Amino acid sequence: MDITSAAFWAALGSIILANIVLSGDNAVVIALAARSLPPQQQKKAIFWGSAAAIVMRIVLTLIAVEMLKWPYLKIIGALLLLYIGVSLLSDAGGDDEGHQHDGSMMAAIRTILVADLVMSLDNVLAVAAAAKGNTPLLVIGLAVSIPLIVFGSTLLLKVMDRFPIIITLGAALLGFLAGEMMFTDPAVTARFGELSHDIVDIAGAVGAVLVVAIGLWMQRRAKSGDSAAA
Repeated sequence: MDITSAAFWAALGSIILANIVLSGDNAVVIALAARSLPPQQQKKAIFWGSAAAIVMRIVLTLIAVEMLKWPYLKIIGALLLLYIGVSLLSDAGGDDEGHQHDGSMMAAIRTILVADLVMSLDNVLAVAAAAKGNTPLLVIGLAVSIPLIVFGSTLLLKVMDRFPIIITLGAALLGFLAGEMMFTDPAVTARFGELSHDIVDIAGAVGAVLVVAIGLWMQRRAKSGDSAAA
């Protein structure tokens, strides 16, 4: 691996660029999960959650090609994403009054890791293709991406505080990704054939609506319970 060669830097740039482009949804989840923490713990959760997610992604990249062939794996992942999206949106409802922060940093990091694992199944294939089988280059490229993802998550966290609608949009994104994943699972394509992009997009839209509807309903239910208790 000649670090002075143009090919090395071109491949490294490709890995970093691919990871940044494909990590937008991951940054949303990281910011959403960290938002429930006290301010002094938010940066720690973002850093350690991002770092752990990158390490996990390196391992996942090496085996993702085979994993994506397993039937029902995407369906399970989609159900996890739906659950995470609803949980993050319903938990955000407590921030309206007094901006309460009562989350656990370990719980936030765990949410980040699970969501990143699920959403990275497809993304890592592009990163692996950019690395062209060069594992050290892959590790360097993903490691360099950590501060970029941390910066994106930190920025999103600040924007969410000013524009709470972004929380709802972030949860909808998770629902959309869940719907897409479910309808592209090998078990589904084996039974019904390769589905058209329109059908997959409709499934994504249904997933987005489902997450937002359930999340907002749980928000209202929690607020009603708090009002009754008061």
